[in-house]
Amino acid sequence: MRRVKSSTSFLINAALLISGSLAGSSLAHAQIPRTDEGRPDFQGLWTNETETPVERPAQFSGRQTMTAEEAAAWRPGSAAGLTDLTVEERLDPDRGPPPKGAPIRLEADWFFSTGYVAHVDGEFRTSLVIDPPDGKIPYAENGRGRDWVSQQLARPHVEAYDGPELRPAGERCLLSVLSTAGPPMLPMSYNSNYRIVQTADYLMIMAEMVNDVRIVRIDDEHQPEAIHRWMGDSVGHWEGDTLVVSTRNIHPQQSFRGSTGALTTTEKFRFDADGQIIYQVIMSDDQVFGRPWTAEVPMRRLPPHSHIYEYACHEGNYSIVGALAGRRWQEHYEQQEAEN
Repeated sequence: MRRVKSSTSFLINAALLISGSLAGSSLAHAQIPRTDEGRPDFQGLWTNETETPVERPAQFSGRQTMTAEEAAAWRPGSAAGLTDLTVEERLDPDRGPPPKGAPIRLEADWFFSTGYVAHVDGEFRTSLVIDPPDGKIPYAENGRGRDWVSQQLARPHVEAYDGPELRPAGERCLLSVLSTAGPPMLPMSYNSNYRIVQTADYLMIMAEMVNDVRIVRIDDEHQPEAIHRWMGDSVGHWEGDTLVVSTRNIHPQQSFRGSTGALTTTEKFRFDADGQIIYQVIMSDDQVFGRPWTAEVPMRRLPPHSHIYEYACHEGNYSIVGALAGRRWQEHYEQQEAEN
């Protein structure tokens, strides 16, 4: 026989649940690491690597969250099927071939896989984009192709391999690949690690990818609009225990998902009850996006004795030279064929 709880029992349990939640909230607030000035202390080594994609996959349409069971099974892309072996088995030099019909895995596939689904405020997120509610980046009508490179390539007789300035900034080792350093600071499949150093007047964020460094000035004024720089001009202020960072004057050749130099961002850094930094960014670029959109990603503290390593992108970077030289050879043969 199914036992039905009395209303008194229900009220007692509800009261205990509420009081426990409040106690947990107070405990989390008390445990926030703080600087000598009493501000939340974000210093340390962090990672925002996650299997959660920026935009929501079709299978989760209409859902901002997934269940714990779905999160445990979620392995998109190259990460699929990588949980059937232990670390020791993965690295065993005598490991046999995969079963017939199964994909051949590389060690790099496991290196790229974290198995971590973004977990924010008790929710397993289906996408990093949380607004609009559909989890998609809201492009404006005719908004695509407005970034600096696309505009140059739209000019007559200009091609993608005419010169190095027409290649993406990440390919030229000028900036983190896929905007890992920000803004926005969103992860990619590897090297999404950061070192944060904090004082009363500055917040320094160094990305492991290309070792880009952002300097956020606290309670300062923005630089003149004529001054453009990689990663923009970032100024922060405190709203309670949340650091709010406004960035503008982003270099015209820096782009995320087609954004232009007109992009402005508002970033928020806060601790959650699990000790994660919850990083939120609002992206605004009227030329490209039909409306501002918001993404949110947790940053987890790296294990003790972790390090941020040098990312020697320029050293031995022959890709630009090879690509441009290859295009020159192609032009040479095209010209010969035209003459013949």
